[in-house]
Amino acid sequence: MDYEAVIGLEIHTQLNSETKMFCSCPNRPGDEPNRNTCPICLWMPGTIPKFSDQVLEKATLAAMALNCEIQKHNAFDQKVYYYPDLPKGFQLSQFHKPLAKNGWLEIMTEDGVPKKIGIRQVHMEEDVAKLIHETEGRTPISLVDFNRAGTPLIEIVSEPDIRSPYEAMEYIKALRTQIRYVGSADCSMEQGTMRVDANISIRPKGSDQFNTKVEVKNMNSIHNVGDAIAYEINRQMGRLSAGESIVLHTRLWDPEKSITAPMRGKFEGPCIPDPSVPQIVISDEWLENIRSQLPEMPGRKVERFVREYGLPHDEGVLMSMEKDLSEYFEAVVQEGISPRTAVHWIASQLMPAMRERNQTLSNTPVSSDRLTELIAMLERDEINAKSAKDVMLKLFETDERPDVIVKKYGFKQVSDMNELEVLVDTILSANPDAVDDFKNGVAKAMGFLIGQAMQASQGKANPKLIRDILMTKLG
Repeated sequence: MDYEAVIGLEIHTQLNSETKMFCSCPNRPGDEPNRNTCPICLWMPGTIPKFSDQVLEKATLAAMALNCEIQKHNAFDQKVYYYPDLPKGFQLSQFHKPLAKNGWLEIMTEDGVPKKIGIRQVHMEEDVAKLIHETEGRTPISLVDFNRAGTPLIEIVSEPDIRSPYEAMEYIKALRTQIRYVGSADCSMEQGTMRVDANISIRPKGSDQFNTKVEVKNMNSIHNVGDAIAYEINRQMGRLSAGESIVLHTRLWDPEKSITAPMRGKFEGPCIPDPSVPQIVISDEWLENIRSQLPEMPGRKVERFVREYGLPHDEGVLMSMEKDLSEYFEAVVQEGISPRTAVHWIASQLMPAMRERNQTLSNTPVSSDRLTELIAMLERDEINAKSAKDVMLKLFETDERPDVIVKKYGFKQVSDMNELEVLVDTILSANPDAVDDFKNGVAKAMGFLIGQAMQASQGKANPKLIRDILMTKLG
């Protein structure tokens, strides 16, 4: 029997507000353990939470970026369950009246066909504390770090519209891009500011029934999400083919063994309205003020880059992947560099060099104006392409301007015709076989001679002039 997968994702994203959701403690979970705590986020009896306006703003911007309908009345509930990282016995979440509903994101399937993935709802909730398990060299113990307790989250619940691991990964990428654009969250699975749970079931192809699902957790990268879903689809198909049933439960992804393993039975505690946090009432005026803060979003930016700058669609998508990348690209173009040249240098030279150094555009020393000056020197033939790449690497090591680096390290291109003619005569005398090959119609002999000249000049000769002189002297 042919099966198809039915996949829905629940994505928890940590908002980057200055404080926690219900108190004034700093929102910095990575600090020294239990440093950012107070009676409210330690869940001591008798404390009264005070909801953060900034959290509501960032959550609303994120929901708008996901094309959701903002609910004018939303409220918090007590999501009751018992676990060591939640000592008060319940978590403040939005079950009955979420912040937003009925959103969507568009992705491209493996076949290159656009597809909309529905978003059922976006709701706010407080994060729980972090458990740290120590087992080496002592009796196993568990420690609790309350820095994370009370940090603001939004949970984004998709509709079960995803049909493959590829679609799941593309949906996560699109969601991450949208939320980063509005500045609400960092959305880093590697750093734990975004966590993804996948609900996976399978059914006969062509059926519209929903079968028993299995939830998979513990995936700390987009690649792991794809691998975990692929494994779980195959595991479930194997069980059904063997006449075994699928049981509702939660599993963990083991990235070292590349398997999912049983974790626990699926448990849903009761959710009851919380009396300590007043219902949130959103006015039209406030909503329009937040909507006015939305930047130009990636889809429209791609269309504009294609229309205004003449970029191919794939290059427009590439330069619009991140908001700071699109701003960097436009800053270079607005200084007079051609759009295609800007894309080439940013995508093929700058970004790989940044990745090697674990840098981002927010902390790289290669600012847009320094890169612009470097490209301009290349276009004025003051340096050649090889030297330009060498100069760019020097930009990572010093704050000196490109022209200073060129003079300091002798990268200036040699364009003096008399000097180049002497160089070419030397190369021709030293390589008579290549000269004969060229005269006998061997085209690659020209490339060899140019390479010899560039090597003899330590990469400083103007290759265009070298070619012209060679063509003249060889007739």
